[in-house]
Amino acid sequence: MARDISKRISRLQNRRSGMDRYLALDESARVEVLADSMAEERWQRRVTADKPNTRYALGAMQEVGPDQTQISLTTAERVGQQLEKGFSARGRLVEFKLQGSVPLNVHIRRYSDVDLLTLDRGHLTFDAGGILAQRGYYTRSDETSLERLLKVRAEAETILSAAYSAAKIDKSGGKAINVSGGSLARPVDVVPSQWYDTAAWQASQQEHDRAVTILNKSVPTTLHNWPFLHIKRVTERCNLSFGGTRKAIRLAKNVKCDAEADGTTINLPSFDIAGLMYHANLPMLQAGAVYELAILAETQRWLDVLSRNQSQAESLKTPDGTRAIIDSAAKFQGLINLSKEIDDLLIEVAREQAPWIGQAPSFETCRNVLLSLVIAEAA
Repeated sequence: MARDISKRISRLQNRRSGMDRYLALDESARVEVLADSMAEERWQRRVTADKPNTRYALGAMQEVGPDQTQISLTTAERVGQQLEKGFSARGRLVEFKLQGSVPLNVHIRRYSDVDLLTLDRGHLTFDAGGILAQRGYYTRSDETSLERLLKVRAEAETILSAAYSAAKIDKSGGKAINVSGGSLARPVDVVPSQWYDTAAWQASQQEHDRAVTILNKSVPTTLHNWPFLHIKRVTERCNLSFGGTRKAIRLAKNVKCDAEADGTTINLPSFDIAGLMYHANLPMLQAGAVYELAILAETQRWLDVLSRNQSQAESLKTPDGTRAIIDSAAKFQGLINLSKEIDDLLIEVAREQAPWIGQAPSFETCRNVLLSLVIAEAA
């Protein structure tokens, strides 16, 4: 379908300034967001207005401002303090960890939800084959994880409702309680959970080897997640690529967001987009440190390869190694749809930078244009 790049740029700016959630904000936050929405960001000054696709591509790669990300982290900490106080009054000890896009710095919204793991310190699960378990380190409980976490969830809902009477408390989510509005500068997803001491953690005592057991209240059931291993491995990959991996993830997430706003279904969660770009070509992403549009070139090349090779796509594992990234027909179709969107962006950007390539250039021609292009900041 036809893509209106001016609308996509506008939506990108709104996500980055907070205008996309303007109606959910209190009056003081609205004033701040309105002021920020009129300020020009660095990426907007790097390309003239007659190259809107290039401007969009560059903007879609950039991180949300560090000061805004810090507000997200501080807000999650505030919610944690209220929860700790409430649980302590009930005789329950808890601790808190962050998971998801914000601590990994691949979020694309100023007002991104922050995932706050709320870990019950009095109960955990463990791998019976681990070294500590074999030495009798653990004492078994008569209470199952499901029973325990259902109690933690109910208590968390009560504590949050009392602490944030002016906020919206959405209790409908299976895995998280969403708290937003009122005195909170950012929405926070509170995820009742407990530690899962894997065999690897029992041997290493390194946090990235430790998993968590979370509740899905909707079923109800429990499941294991490895959020810290995911963060560690994606971060390592990003460092090796001089920041290119994070830029590719943000680019793909922004394109997905705008494609869906235009009516294209892309059934591919952010976690899986991060997993796909984790496996992209490292030298190509490294080139983005100098030739920034090489990030777009590699994102297009890699997704195009995977969309044409279903068996290869389905063989890729999540960065934490726990499952296949593309584990359903719907996700593979989502990959195809996302790939087509990135294809079109690549062609439009290449044509803006090198009009001589014509109306129907090959992907290789377009990539070659971007791989040797330095975009300087305008004076």
